[in-house]
Amino acid sequence: MIKIAPSILSANAANLMEDIKKVGPVDFLHIDVMDGQFVPNIGYGINTVKDLSKSTDIKLDCHLMIDQPEHYVDQFADAGADVIGVHLESTPHIARAIQMIKAKGVKAEVVINPATPLSMLEELLPEVDQVLVMSVNPGFGGQKFLTSTLDKISRLSAIRSEYGLEFDIEVDGGISDQNIKAVYDAGVDIAVAGSYVFDADNPEHQVELLKDLTK
Repeated sequence: MIKIAPSILSANAANLMEDIKKVGPVDFLHIDVMDGQFVPNIGYGINTVKDLSKSTDIKLDCHLMIDQPEHYVDQFADAGADVIGVHLESTPHIARAIQMIKAKGVKAEVVINPATPLSMLEELLPEVDQVLVMSVNPGFGGQKFLTSTLDKISRLSAIRSEYGLEFDIEVDGGISDQNIKAVYDAGVDIAVAGSYVFDADNPEHQVELLKDLTK
């Protein structure tokens, strides 16, 4: 059964904890951190992570969509992040960023955009705990799932099996009941779901539906 990470980018920021409680028991909360430079949007920051770490026991999956994320790894780790994801495309020092995350005792995740080939990840795969495959172009919620992502996920899953690696595969973007089974069958362990969960009248039901479809 797939793990679900509701993205609070789609939650009501004025009633954030109330919205989080509505999703019921989940494996992670996905926190989109955006700087307006790497992506054309502004998202949550260090203080949000710090406050949530004091307010919930749910693991915090922090997705850094920012330039030069290595400058902020320590701050997010100290704020309470359980997973820190950094984009391959956001820094020439991606290996250093991964090392810094692991040195803080936090799970290290590398993130790739839809147009980034898997070949650019090869040297990093033995070092990371998770790989996040973007199934939309990053920066905004509510986008349509890019079906071409399924082939990339399948190939990544095959590489994992071939070399006996243990990283989890996460997918983010346009996840719904229409594609959750396909991404799970392709090899995804964790699915980020934003508008599909938080725009519904019953967010907990949406989470349970996604899980049920992958039993």
